[in-house]
Amino acid sequence: MAAVLEDPATSLSDEARWDAVLARDSRFDGHFYYAVETTGIYCRPSCPARRPRRDHVDFHRSAAAAEAAGFRPCKRCKPNQASPEAARIAHACRLIESSEEPPALAALADAVGLSPHHFHRRFKAALGITPKAYAAAQRNARVRAGLVRGAPVTQAIYEAGFNSNSRFYASASEVLGMSPGAFRSGGADEVIDYAVAPCALGQALVAASGKGVCAILLGDAVESLVGELRQMFPRAQLSKGDMAFAETTTAVVSLVDSPERAFDLPLDIRGTAFQQRVWEALRRIPAGKTATYMEIAAVIGASKSARAVAGACAANRLAVAIPCHRVVRGDGSLSGYRWGVARKAALLTKESK
Repeated sequence: MAAVLEDPATSLSDEARWDAVLARDSRFDGHFYYAVETTGIYCRPSCPARRPRRDHVDFHRSAAAAEAAGFRPCKRCKPNQASPEAARIAHACRLIESSEEPPALAALADAVGLSPHHFHRRFKAALGITPKAYAAAQRNARVRAGLVRGAPVTQAIYEAGFNSNSRFYASASEVLGMSPGAFRSGGADEVIDYAVAPCALGQALVAASGKGVCAILLGDAVESLVGELRQMFPRAQLSKGDMAFAETTTAVVSLVDSPERAFDLPLDIRGTAFQQRVWEALRRIPAGKTATYMEIAAVIGASKSARAVAGACAANRLAVAIPCHRVVRGDGSLSGYRWGVARKAALLTKESK
């Protein structure tokens, strides 16, 4: 199995990496590290220390890999700690989160000591979304929290920082997956059809809303799968699918049994902006191929968010349709899978034939 999504930095040759080290190019910090055999120390590409001889240098994709190879971190550039730039980005995030209204780009940049252009570029590189999109996601999250607490819809919208109802209602369906009123009531007005059928990996539960398939769950016990669906949609009306729904169920089971096949049924994908970016990247991995969490992070423009990518994979409710089973660790080994590593291995084996 070969990775198909490339991190622009990790696809560089060793000589190109060496050029970045000679230039002390901070753009590559976090993408790779160089280790000096004669000193036993590893550094960031931007480290201000005296440059070693090229024939004494090896490259590593992570600080953990460098330390596993027996190298210790440089005391000047501290490659095993968050960079000063990462601290600035984190500070900007806290400012956005604590502001009632989205702060202006210039104000955020000034607060962290960067120019607006450089701040905007580095923020997007670190998180995969712009400061404006991050602020929007925070406001949307505050609306969801307010509605869950039972606040009136208008109150939740204004307390979250929206200046008018219309601005939120314009994107409410995408943000909440339903109308604000339905979300506030726990989806009580939403009807979700479902069915459970045997498949090559045990049992598959298929659920669909009016927008499309909203859950594909794998397991061994029917009762457990139905219970998991109820936890996802606690106040929705769950209805056992009729004969017409059987066609949808058959299509999903066929996908589980033959995961290399294309799946063209509409999906009702619900998640944060970041999660949806990750899930869209997963859908672009060809069957029979894999990608690492770091590679997915680089593809969505958030090269330092591999852990967040792993979290988005774990939050995926649509097994196989959003193929999180095609994401592996940096060394190619299989990591956790919501429906069990054995099922992940079985899916990859099916696809590789």
